[in-house]
Amino acid sequence: MSTSAVPSVLFVCVHNAGRSQMAAAFLTHLGGDRVEVRSAGSVPADTVNPAVVEAMAEAGIDISAETPKVLTTEAVRASDVVITMGCGDVCPHFPGKRYLDWTLDDPAGQGVAAVRPIRDRIEQRVRALLAELGVEAAAG
Repeated sequence: MSTSAVPSVLFVCVHNAGRSQMAAAFLTHLGGDRVEVRSAGSVPADTVNPAVVEAMAEAGIDISAETPKVLTTEAVRASDVVITMGCGDVCPHFPGKRYLDWTLDDPAGQGVAAVRPIRDRIEQRVRALLAELGVEAAAG
């Protein structure tokens, strides 16, 4: 468990270039300092998917400066909730952690038109997660 007074969430996907980046950005945007947010990938890409950056900009969230990060056991240990998005068995599991698996289409190789519905599903799930965590979402 995290040592902070706020819940901590780790989003994990394979490349940390699409789904987990969008989820982390929405949780940061909507949860503010009321939640600690991390994202990582089991095999991180070099850059965030440009279609994902564009789709998030359309939603008013700039993730152009984000970079994919490698998944570490320390990130998992420091998180209360670990949400996986297609990383399969490579995600480490620790007792006492809450694990959720969000089945979402992979935006890799997709254009912005295909990314928008994925983005919107992620936003809905993040809003529901905030409610489950007892964190009021910011307007937006």
